[in-house]
Amino acid sequence: MIKTDIIIIGAGPVGLFTVFEAGLLKLKCHLIDSLPIPGGQCAEIYPKKPIYDIPGFPSILAGELIDNLMDQIEPFKAGFTLGEAATEISKQEDGSFIVTTIKGTKHHAPIVIIAGGLGVFEPRKPPIKNIADFEDRGIEYIIKDPEMYRGKKCVIAGGGDSALDWSIFLAEKKIAKEVVLVHRSSSFRGHLDSVQKVIDLSEKGKVKLITEAEVTAVMGEDKLEKIQITHQKTGEMIEETDHFIPLFGLKPSLGPIGSWGLDIEKNAIKVDSVDYSTNIPGIYAVGDVNTYQNKLKLILCGFHEGTLAVQSAFARIHPEKKNVLKYTTVNGVQGF
Repeated sequence: MIKTDIIIIGAGPVGLFTVFEAGLLKLKCHLIDSLPIPGGQCAEIYPKKPIYDIPGFPSILAGELIDNLMDQIEPFKAGFTLGEAATEISKQEDGSFIVTTIKGTKHHAPIVIIAGGLGVFEPRKPPIKNIADFEDRGIEYIIKDPEMYRGKKCVIAGGGDSALDWSIFLAEKKIAKEVVLVHRSSSFRGHLDSVQKVIDLSEKGKVKLITEAEVTAVMGEDKLEKIQITHQKTGEMIEETDHFIPLFGLKPSLGPIGSWGLDIEKNAIKVDSVDYSTNIPGIYAVGDVNTYQNKLKLILCGFHEGTLAVQSAFARIHPEKKNVLKYTTVNGVQGF
């Protein structure tokens, strides 16, 4: 059992900054996230995407923002349970909560702050009937460690930035033995410079580019061995491959959060904008996962929400103490 003052569900930028604000009040935090690294979408989906509305930074890359937030919370020694989605929450007789993950890891705290962004992200899968048979046995929907593809033949499907960028990366870095990019259209949705790079690599024989086609079948014994590609004009072809990576994006879902007894409105958690508390005392929701009148889904708004939530949490944890706001310009940042 992991015990802490505040369980934060979601380790995206809002969850991370909430750790900082809690730390200033000497409240210990432990974060739970289904992704294998902290940072949420900023780290997993678009680390190289520039963000322009973070105060004090005319422009900052999403991944760099996460790095900075991790440096900022380092003095407060937050705990992390990563790669495990929170699936159950149970309220105890004393009003505290136990949060259990999909792997059975239990966390106990008097306060829970849900900072789950848009919720749990599930990959958009191609409509291939037996695709689940080869998941993690040659089929992956997110590239987590490029080294697993070293010396392998990889077929990537998709027409957005992720498909283009990973095709370029695996080919230019000479990680994959062979890279095949399959896209159902002749035009791409990604950045023009990335499209041109893929075309250039294709002309040099470093990427096999197949457009106006889709992967329609997957085959193999204990692991993926072959795929079937159906071309709009020339029909079906078989490609041997070690990996098939459909990069069609991720779709958000509240997932298990939707069954926790919280007030839900349009796939978001209703909160009181005074302190971002939910209908269950002791549970708060901050960031894109919540909704209230005049809600704006901006990172900087989530920072504000997390700040007020931990002030309210402090009052619940220490009803006998009066919290006097102390400015960091005067007191600095004192860790644990």
